[in-house]
Amino acid sequence: MKTLGIILVVLGLVMLFVPGFDFTTKEKVIDAGPIQVSADKENRVSWPTYAGGIVTVAGLALVFLGRRK
Repeated sequence: MKTLGIILVVLGLVMLFVPGFDFTTKEKVIDAGPIQVSADKENRVSWPTYAGGIVTVAGLALVFLGRRK
């Protein structure tokens, strides 16, 4: 339980300071037999900052509960 708490604390702190990340995917625009046209599409994954705070607090709670046993 203590290890999971530490992982959640680290993940929560990362979520607080990094609001999201971008990545690119290729999408087929035209697929007409031997002719294929694709385009790059920018995608963004983001989360609210309060989610990082919730994950951090949950991780700290697990660390302290694991320490009491």
